[in-house]
Amino acid sequence: MQSRRADYAGFPEYAGQYRLESVLGSGGMGVVHLAASSSGLKLAVKVVHAQHAVDPEFRARFRQEVAAARRVSGAFTAPVVDADPDAERPWMATLFIDAPTLSERVRERVLDAGELTRLAAGLAEALRDIHRAGVVHRDLKPSNVLMAPDGVRVIDFGISRPADSDLRTETGKLIGTPPFMAPEQFQRPREVGTAADVFALGAVLVHAATGRGPFDSDSHYLVAYQVVHSEPDLTGLPARLVPIVARCLAKDPAERPTAEALIAEMRAVAYPTGEDTQAFIPQPRRPEADEEPTHQRRQIATEEPPAARRRRIRPALPAAGLAALLTAGAVGGYLWWAGGPDGPGRPAAHAPAKPDTAFTPWSVSPGTPPVSCSAAGDGLFCSGPGLAAARLGRADGATAWAVRANVPSFGVSSSTAPSYAAGAVVVVAPGSQLLQALEPGTGAERWQRKLPGGTRVVTADPYVIMVAADGTVTALDGAGGAQKWSRHIAGAGSEWWGGAGAAGAPVLYTATTDADGGATQLTEIDPATGAVRWQTRASGDLRPIGVARGALYLLDNAAVVRTAGIVRVDTVTHAMRRVQLSAPLYEVEATVAPDGTVYAFGTRGGLVAIGGEKELWRLETGASFASRPVFADGRLYLAASDGRLLAVDAGAGRLVGQTKPRMAATPGTFSATLPAPVVADGRVYASAPDGTVFAQDARNPAGW
Repeated sequence: MQSRRADYAGFPEYAGQYRLESVLGSGGMGVVHLAASSSGLKLAVKVVHAQHAVDPEFRARFRQEVAAARRVSGAFTAPVVDADPDAERPWMATLFIDAPTLSERVRERVLDAGELTRLAAGLAEALRDIHRAGVVHRDLKPSNVLMAPDGVRVIDFGISRPADSDLRTETGKLIGTPPFMAPEQFQRPREVGTAADVFALGAVLVHAATGRGPFDSDSHYLVAYQVVHSEPDLTGLPARLVPIVARCLAKDPAERPTAEALIAEMRAVAYPTGEDTQAFIPQPRRPEADEEPTHQRRQIATEEPPAARRRRIRPALPAAGLAALLTAGAVGGYLWWAGGPDGPGRPAAHAPAKPDTAFTPWSVSPGTPPVSCSAAGDGLFCSGPGLAAARLGRADGATAWAVRANVPSFGVSSSTAPSYAAGAVVVVAPGSQLLQALEPGTGAERWQRKLPGGTRVVTADPYVIMVAADGTVTALDGAGGAQKWSRHIAGAGSEWWGGAGAAGAPVLYTATTDADGGATQLTEIDPATGAVRWQTRASGDLRPIGVARGALYLLDNAAVVRTAGIVRVDTVTHAMRRVQLSAPLYEVEATVAPDGTVYAFGTRGGLVAIGGEKELWRLETGASFASRPVFADGRLYLAASDGRLLAVDAGAGRLVGQTKPRMAATPGTFSATLPAPVVADGRVYASAPDGTVFAQDARNPAGW
């Protein structure tokens, strides 16, 4: 999206602390300016028109827009960085996404069948996340869809409405854009729900494929009549999408599919015969010219990896505390791993070091990124799209066993490393709703459990904890899958951390942030019984990242994706201590070392160490996007978005080694998530966007 220089009389030079540089666009509500934060982060700042700023009703609606945008800030939207709806000229700042709108793209040329399929899948995923946050957009249209290189973004929540909002549409006011409005928006505006967004999605797809809408007319009044009474014109749509779009455009909201159902239907469109749904099982990669050939390539599987691959930026996620949640696929459950001091949803930092005297780096190709790994015993266990789990040899990467996921990998843009409970490998395959416990030695299934949609899984060895969307929490015995307890825990939020506490005893924490992000309730739960051990409230939007030295550590998120500091809560006295950062970080990934030092990485490359009462050091890594840092033996390891593995001296804050980039040869092949490295036996194992899992000598990063 190109900004243009323009002078708008009466607009201030600043919005809050942000200097307004150039104009990106103007609409009925206000003007959107390009601006920058003090750290150089590019922002899009909406400043409302003067005539609206004096209207109490408009201020209430703008305040609702800010609240709605914060609730849905995630992988498919432009995250809110800051806002002041009570300023003299209300404003809101979001991350600037340099991309054309779908309207602009269609003016150049309409989308082909493949592009249209990817657009449909991306919009369905976006609506799923928006609706899960309890928001109805109500104005999905081509100009509110950004065609970013890493996937679509849905913007402009100016007339959206949270499901629990008391603000309702006034009688006689038409809310929406007629060519993309559902019949009920004309007939029963007070009853508009999520199905209206699905109707708009169908109309947007017709526009993207043909350059016109399904109910086109020169008159908005005639458009409205046709939306309510006429059948849509689907001429020009690819045949395989016609039945899906026709259901989206059904007159009766009850007959339209949900966003969740649309995601599943798009998979069927991509793989109509059921082919290409098998996993591409890891095989050793042929050494490159500058590498020593450690072993020959072995053909383990003949399937080609799916051609449809899309990147999704690490979720900045909804304001209600979803920032730490790692999506385990387009439909299904979530698996969070916190077996140690390194935080939720991630592999263990390291196992006891038993370094070999000689080690030759190796690389194998799982086929479809992203592949997430973790270490236990003497095995390296990995999971990815189409692959429930595989055990790789640490010495050479050879596959000991592999369990395919019985789901297509299309649309699966993230994965979570296997975790462990009672000696079992616990996994939810990306895109599936099946929780499995596998024998680490053979891959044989110990037990399985079907998960309701939206269920999250936390492991606190020896327990496996399932958190349902309705707040019901169920604990299973990791050894046999037997239910230990199940109860609805009041205040159980969307942020969870499970792992080992004092003396290695299992602990379970949850954080529930208020809708306005002003305060968070922290709860410790006994994973053996489900009893609430203690609760306390703290100001701010807090996200747990780990436990060390008798304390729970949390990120203090000042504006959803912006982390301003670290909070330490004593798990016995519940006393709190806050340490402010010298400058905020954005979309933070963090870990806690055994001594209580917190290491946090933010987009744009900043890596910070926080210990005691102060910030210890800050390093600009040069990696705009990286994984959670992993601490082991005095070093930090991070996987960068270009496939580099970085090693940093944790004491001095100095880069001490990095590998070469590992990007796929074909454009558009990116990982939605960057799995954290794994350190074990004096080696460091990492995953790259080219689909490889590789190993390096952790004792000599300077030689990488």
